[in-house]
Amino acid sequence: QVQLVESGGGLVQAGGSLRLSCAASGSIISIVRLRWYRQAPGKQRDMVATITSDGTTNYADSVKGRFTISRDNAKKTVYLQMNSLRPEDTAVYYCNAYAMSAPEIRYKDYWGKGTLVTVSS
Repeated sequence: QVQLVESGGGLVQAGGSLRLSCAASGSIISIVRLRWYRQAPGKQRDMVATITSDGTTNYADSVKGRFTISRDNAKKTVYLQMNSLRPEDTAVYYCNAYAMSAPEIRYKDYWGKGTLVTVSS
């Protein structure tokens, strides 16, 4: 199994910055892709940013130029640097990994429990 634990959320004023972290642990064999999603109250969960095993990144249009996803393979950690935050960025942010772990030996999605980001105007 793979466990994902997010941290770094909190309250910030509009225009401010936060850095989220997501640490992966467990009997991990391979992580193909890491993603950040977010879910605002009453809305669906949306993809925010993706980073693949070769370092390719992809972002939702709403965060391009403001958010940066990165990963530290040695630490099995993915980060989301969020700059120029807006009130509409307020949401619970979830970490997602598409990974293989023992003993299942198959790729599947794993989710963290989320961390709340609140941006005040």
